Amino acid sequence: MKNYTIAVAGTGYVGLSIATLLSQHHQVTAVDVIPEKVEKINNRISPIQDEYIEKYLAEKD
Repeated sequence: MKNYTIAVAGTGYVGLSIATLLSQHHQVTAVDVIPEKVEKINNRISPIQDEYIEKYLAEKD
C-alpha cells in the first residue's frame, strides 16, 4: 500500500472526519482559516463534538 501526503481544507464535520480517517494510513495536514480550531487540533482537542474523533486524537500519534 502506498503512503500519501494529503491536505484537507476545512476542519468542520466533513473535513475533520475525512482527515481523521485518512490519517490512519497516510500523512494528513488539515488547514482552516479559524485560528481557534487550528489551536485546538494542535492540542489534540476536537473542535467538533464527535466521539470517534475525540477518541482518535486522545489515543493516536
